[in-house]
Amino acid sequence: MKRLFVLLIVFFTCMEFNAQEATPLLTGKVTVSIKEGTFECDLTLSDIPYMKKKLFRLNSGMNLLNVRCKKPEDFLLHYKKSMIDTFSTGESSTYQLTDKLYPKEIQIRYVGKFPVIGETFDDNNLSMSDWKGNIAFNGYSLRIDGFQSAWYPIFYDIDKDKAYAKVRYDIELICKDCSMIYINGSKPVEGTKSVFKSDAPCELAMFIGNYKADSVDGTYFLNPELTKDQIKELSNLTKRCKKYYESKLKLFYSQDITYVNTTPTSKRDAWLFVSYPTIMVIGRGENGLKGFFDEKRKDNFQVFIAHELGHYYFGSYRIFNSTLGDMMTEGFTEYLALRAAKDVISKEIFEKRVKEKIEALDKFQPIPFYKINSQSEYRNRELYVYYYAPIIFLAIEKEIGEKRMWQWLQNILQLKQTFTDYVFLTSTLKEILNNDKLFELIQTKYFQSENSIQNAIDKIN
Repeated sequence: MKRLFVLLIVFFTCMEFNAQEATPLLTGKVTVSIKEGTFECDLTLSDIPYMKKKLFRLNSGMNLLNVRCKKPEDFLLHYKKSMIDTFSTGESSTYQLTDKLYPKEIQIRYVGKFPVIGETFDDNNLSMSDWKGNIAFNGYSLRIDGFQSAWYPIFYDIDKDKAYAKVRYDIELICKDCSMIYINGSKPVEGTKSVFKSDAPCELAMFIGNYKADSVDGTYFLNPELTKDQIKELSNLTKRCKKYYESKLKLFYSQDITYVNTTPTSKRDAWLFVSYPTIMVIGRGENGLKGFFDEKRKDNFQVFIAHELGHYYFGSYRIFNSTLGDMMTEGFTEYLALRAAKDVISKEIFEKRVKEKIEALDKFQPIPFYKINSQSEYRNRELYVYYYAPIIFLAIEKEIGEKRMWQWLQNILQLKQTFTDYVFLTSTLKEILNNDKLFELIQTKYFQSENSIQNAIDKIN
């Protein structure tokens, strides 16, 4: 009997171990020229999770030479472009491997060439717009994110609605016309080539080119264009926000933050985005990191920084899918930024931001959460995810109290569930409340009501 008991323990332990998904490992060589706007990639992807349809995304500007199975056998693989992954209709194309044998390790070789913005920033030499997924050669550098641009192969499980953009990596990066090179999750290296390695999975954002780097207390600033005192002040805000989020959510940042300050390929675009642990700040002059120290912009810029730091939790630690995934990713992150504004930055800034959001929603008529069947039903994405959703969450906080609100967020971040849909959103709240009457009140007023905005405003005021 004792031997049978031991065997059962071993059996279930093995089942649990095998059920844990491996994180893909990306190895190989990447050669880039910022003057020519070119890529030459020879990359090998191993520890690929099993999926029924073998799909991977790659930037549409990359031209495949071949895809080769390396394990369990060595041979060229057949592939075709696939239309079933409707997400990849913009920056990236989706390819489906059609051989019956499931590859455990594949080698992908490809090249790409992209527009380069020169030194004269006239209308004839600028793009109409710039955006997160753009492979942006701006004359002195290359800025590129990981997930959206898909400059490296990203496998996608369509049945789970899950993209494997986060990878471990061991990559040799060469850029002969660069003086500084950086891959997300590693320290910047001064020079034209280096081998970058990381066992901590992350999406492979890059910033390489001719710029200076600085650091304070482990926080790196690439191309900051700031004074030493300004860098210290921004580093201090970063530390305060991180400490606040960690204390409330009981989850700690696993890596130090790196700020990238760079210019867009267009004339007027300016924004921030995060590919954790990198925060990209794109804008010219006062629209870049300098804006943090402009008295007219400083209040908003501090909240922007708090928002991007919040994306470590909603968007990196936990990735959301399904039709409400975008709302949860941005809506909860903006809620975090508002709370940080109130408790870390300034209560006046918090009240100002809430007032601005309520005013912006004056004529907006959103479809309540429970009726959303596609992201197109947000009607106006910016208003829905950055204004409507956080106002709803602030109202719910008023109903249930701050303590249970933080517990709800903790539950959302830690509960393991494949699809983060409406059932996920409501069940995580119901579990924390443990009060059917209160849960039904919130669901009726804020998740199902056509008057949810007014209900929320009345409660907040």
